Formats: sequence, C-alpha cells, structure tokens
Amino acid sequence: MPEPNHVKANAGDALLLIGTMKGAFVMRADASRDEWEVGGPYFPGRAIYALAYDSRNGRNRFWAAVNSPHWGSYLSSSNDLGKSWSEPEAYNIKFPEDTDSALKQIWQITPGNGQEPDTLYCGVEPAALFRSDDAGETWSLVKGLHDHPHRPQWQPGGGGLCLHTILPDPSDAKRMHIAISTGGVYRTDDGGQSWDVRNAGVRAQFLPPGQQYPEFGQCVHKIAGHQDAPGRLYMQNHGGWGEWDGPGGRRPGIGVLRSDDHGKTWRSIAKGLPSDFGFPIVVHPHDADTVYVVPLVPETRTCPGGTPAVWRSENGGGSWQKLARGLPKKESYFTVLRDALDVDELSSPALYFGTTTGQLWIGRDGGEKWECLFDSLPPIHCVKVAVV
Repeated sequence: MPEPNHVKANAGDALLLIGTMKGAFVMRADASRDEWEVGGPYFPGRAIYALAYDSRNGRNRFWAAVNSPHWGSYLSSSNDLGKSWSEPEAYNIKFPEDTDSALKQIWQITPGNGQEPDTLYCGVEPAALFRSDDAGETWSLVKGLHDHPHRPQWQPGGGGLCLHTILPDPSDAKRMHIAISTGGVYRTDDGGQSWDVRNAGVRAQFLPPGQQYPEFGQCVHKIAGHQDAPGRLYMQNHGGWGEWDGPGGRRPGIGVLRSDDHGKTWRSIAKGLPSDFGFPIVVHPHDADTVYVVPLVPETRTCPGGTPAVWRSENGGGSWQKLARGLPKKESYFTVLRDALDVDELSSPALYFGTTTGQLWIGRDGGEKWECLFDSLPPIHCVKVAVV
C-alpha cells in the first residue's frame, strides 16, 4: 500500500475525524474552514465505527475503533495526527472469561468528565460499558451495568445490540447517562456501581398496542446534552409518525424528545418536523437551546422526498426551521447515521455530516449554508470534529 497523506495542525485549527466502511480519514483547516487538507486513508479496508480526540492533560491523541474482518474489533491510538497508530499485542477491550459475552464491535469512545483527565469509556456490542482510568492503557468491564437484571432481556435493534451513547455529566463525575439499542436510557449516580432506567415517556411503537411504553426496551437512537444545562437532555428515538389516527391524520410524533430532569421523564418536541424518525441529534456548543436533527423516512431511512435537510430548533424544541441552502433539491436518498453529524466549537460554529453514499458536508454559520467537502468517500459511519 502507498504511504497515506498526513495533515499538520496548528493551535486553533479544526480537525475532522471521519470513520468509513473502508478506513479512517483526517481533515484539517484553519479557523476560516475555507481550505481543507486530507490525511489517510488509515486502516484501509477496515470498518471504523467510532473515533475520538483526547486533548486532556496535554495529550494530542486520536482514538479509533478498528473492525477487522479477520481479527475482530480493537482500539488503536495515534499521538501524531495519524502518522503512526498503535497495534496492540492483545485485544484491549474484551469481556472477562467469567462472563457469558464476547466482543462483537466497539461503537463509542468517550473521554470522561473534566474532573477525570485520564478516564475513557467505550460502548460496545453486545451492549456493555468499559472504563479506563489510565488514559487507555488498560480497560475493565463496568460490572454494575453488565450485571443489571434487565440485561438478559435487551434485544438487538437494526444495527445490533449496541451501547452507542455515553454522556458523562459535566457537573458530577459520578453521574452518567448511556443509551442502548434496544434497551433505552440508563443513568448512574455512583460512578457505575448501580444503574437506574430512564425511559418514562419514551414510546416503543414497534411493540403491540397497550405495551408501547415499557420500563425498558426502547430503541433509542441517540441522546445529547450540554455542559451549561446538565439536567437537560435531548433524544432521537426510533420514531416515525406512526399509524394513521383516523380522518384526523397521523398521531403526534414521538421520536424527538426532551428531558429537563436528568432523564427521569421525557416529552415530545417533534411537532413541526417532516418526520420524527432519524438517527443523530446534536446541540450547539454555545447555546443549550439550539439543537439539530436530520429527519428521515422511517421505512427507507432516506431523506423525505429525496430532498435532504438538517432541521434546527433555537428554543429547545419549541419550533423547528429547515436548513437546506446548498444541499441537493431532489433525488438524494442517503442515510445520516447516529454518529455522522457533529458541530465544531469555534465562535461561529459549523455543522458537519457524512452520508452512507460517501458525501461529507459542511454547514457554515450553524448550518445556514451547505457545501460538499468530499463527494466520493466510502459509506460514512461517524464524523467527529475537534479544535486543536
């Protein structure tokens, strides 16, 4: 294989980490985000489902969840913007021998709370949480979640039985929310020793009538929060406008929700969206009231009418606006997956999303104007953005 391209970064630059079905890419631009350099592909031919950037304690480290068709899933890291990557001699994420589980895939890599500068978390399939307290040198299974009495009853969603979202609480190092497909949302307040279910008000419309609000078992697609509003959470659930409700049309949407009590209760904020089905949901870095989703047609997982758009609420879900300037106006039938939408933290943030047809888009000024940065990548699983 020829040597891949590599990027160089200066303080204040924006970095995009892109995980695809056939490797990882790194893109770099200065704060103007006008011209982008491309590094990679790294791990060519391997599926990359999760990426992360860790700048704590003076680190400048990338993490990648590498999925080899021959050797399975493992974690690799780079301290030089992708020029070199670690190749562990043994799998660094694995279930203990005394469990009944075997690792299938790593779905999420998340740095810990700011009070835990050397702590990292991984969410995996089958649904479980792993923790490292030495910056990724060693990992241990969070037994409090693995031994939860609900675990034997969790069922795989369309993408598998995966723990795909990890949200450390910015105000409390012992509190964390996680989301499982299909298990729902769980919260710990004691550093992972015990976990409480947090699904009140979240509908599982794929269950029979009369059973659609179970204690757990919802197919939650993603949850997101904001450091300035630690009690508030946003959710993209497995929605869809649901069955016809007689001559009055369809039932109200139940796929985009909000909680203001750390997930204890949830309420729908889907009114005004063309569909409440989708996968990603992200929050503006400087405004806890501004949230973004990508509505999709539930049956096909494609853009409604073939016209893609990101939708934004600037009042916490009270109303929604369509952001589509520069995006295709017809015949675009792609999917944006749960980790393929992100937003940078610059003073005028830009949004980024990748598609299952290999396009990478930037939405400048908070999504007001869209431009295609790359139109021929492999199918994109995740897009993560960081500022050096």
